[in-house]
Amino acid sequence: MKLFRTTGGVFVEEGGQHYLVAEHGWDGLLSRDDLPEFLAGFVERARPLAGFREGDLLAPIAGQEVWAAGVTYYRSRGARMEESKDAGGGNFYDRVYSAERPELFFKSTASRTVGTGGMVRIRGDAHWSVPEPELTLVVSPAGRINGYTIGNDMSSRDIEGENPLYLPQAKVYNGSCALGPGILVTASPLAHATEIELKILRNDRVEFAGSVELAELKRDPQSLVEYLLRDNSFPSGVFLMTGTGIVPQSTFSLASGDRIRITIEPIGTLENVVA
Repeated sequence: MKLFRTTGGVFVEEGGQHYLVAEHGWDGLLSRDDLPEFLAGFVERARPLAGFREGDLLAPIAGQEVWAAGVTYYRSRGARMEESKDAGGGNFYDRVYSAERPELFFKSTASRTVGTGGMVRIRGDAHWSVPEPELTLVVSPAGRINGYTIGNDMSSRDIEGENPLYLPQAKVYNGSCALGPGILVTASPLAHATEIELKILRNDRVEFAGSVELAELKRDPQSLVEYLLRDNSFPSGVFLMTGTGIVPQSTFSLASGDRIRITIEPIGTLENVVA
């Protein structure tokens, strides 16, 4: 089943029908450690409504933070080594890829995050910007993975490549994060054959396209969650991006007006335009 946050309230979708969860706010739902079971019971008792409209979708985030994991795919390792070689950081990223402890960093607040149909941004002082399409975990306060959504970790590769210590500036700014379209609520892990697909359209033409299977994700999602929750608490739950395995060629950079489409079935498609 899927959970959506809209201007008209919170909706659950199951079997092509939509159910309004009127009594429960977004933070209250995402703070539940039994979210899949709770929603399954709710749908059994509820009546479907006709008030759901895709045009009313909001980013599926309220009181949560967004965190991210880095260098979790071999392709990402190579790209980070390439962009930072002049700064002496090539070996650094190889060590991160192979280390037991993952790279985890803060990515976004709700106010910096847009939903599907919203506008993402590239930094005004960056010259090499890319989207990073990522499977994003929906994690309860107790560390249970209750579902999945799609994330776009907008990144300034030239700023991060200049010095790894500049990563917060390359990653955290207004409009630097997109989530959506909703949450696939399930207690079951996604299959390793699940594909993440990226298309970037410029003037209605495909400027870049790529895909990667979850089988190439080096880190176990539950292990990433375990490290994130060490000495950290998230009363309303938390989103954790799991890294990207799709990196455009070094000659490519996003431009204003580009349309970014990220698809992960069975979650859906997250689509944003660059401001």
